[in-house]
Amino acid sequence: MTTLVYTHRSSLRHETPPGHPERIDRIKAVYSVLESPHFAGALRREAPRAIEQQLLMAHSPEHVQKIMAVAPESGFEYIDPDTVMSAHTLEAALRAVGAATSAVDAVFRAEAENAFCAMRPPGHHAEQNRAMGFCFFNQAAIAAYHARQRYDAERVAVVDFDVHHGNGTQDIFWADPNMFYGSTHQMPLYPGSGAVSETGVGNIFNAPLRAGDGGVQFREAMNNIILPALENFSPDLLIISAGFDAHVRDPLGSLELTEEDFAWATLRLMEVADTHARGRVVSVLEGGYDLQGLAGSVGVHLHALMHGETLAAALEQSAEDDEDET
Repeated sequence: MTTLVYTHRSSLRHETPPGHPERIDRIKAVYSVLESPHFAGALRREAPRAIEQQLLMAHSPEHVQKIMAVAPESGFEYIDPDTVMSAHTLEAALRAVGAATSAVDAVFRAEAENAFCAMRPPGHHAEQNRAMGFCFFNQAAIAAYHARQRYDAERVAVVDFDVHHGNGTQDIFWADPNMFYGSTHQMPLYPGSGAVSETGVGNIFNAPLRAGDGGVQFREAMNNIILPALENFSPDLLIISAGFDAHVRDPLGSLELTEEDFAWATLRLMEVADTHARGRVVSVLEGGYDLQGLAGSVGVHLHALMHGETLAAALEQSAEDDEDET
């Protein structure tokens, strides 16, 4: 597999107040993982800066203008009690969007088979007209519409396994039958959306989990709800909102997933992309607030993107060996 990784120093300059969970240490932990020799084979690119026209593919002019206008030159500007801008936040948010759209360019031009955007701030809570939940612009949704506009992609899917429901992506895709949103998430939990009954125009598939659910329940939700719907949708591009706060160690949720669950989910999603989308996968980093859990989960996620079928075969053989021993 040829995997492309996007980074940018702006992610290290988006400051939040002391004690805020969406902190610079998160991306430091991710970048430390990327320095491992295991990932030396991944291609690297610096994230470009998104332009306003790209933001407008998913957001209203009023929302874009508001975020641009309130960006402070110093100190903090609170959009809401959780969502805070500092002097370099706008640059980081624009680079996060630029990474996602550039990754779409790369996979459609066959410069890479898939891509991982190791950027912050996250984006999946940003609605068409509202920033919230640490998110300012919705890079997954913007990337989906970029694929439609630039490459005539008829059907684009976003699958989200963050512990929090991606209300923003759901809001933006709600009335568009050629955009798919599938989510596993803890419920009840912030932001309060994500019920099974929320279906849009038949293009929204929510599979809520309960506090304490782990890999068994997560895999059942993926196998019974998300993956069959995704297969039926037959996407031309698959975007992953890769949040790792469903990890058992994470302080902001109460699910009990492990690194093995994230590797499994990545491989299953890649199988769908191989069947329907010529393997085109773009993954964008969302949540993950325990540094150890985040680092380990990013590591297995990227390893799966890089090694695909080879890793899947190895895991299958390991499972068979375990069964033989018992």
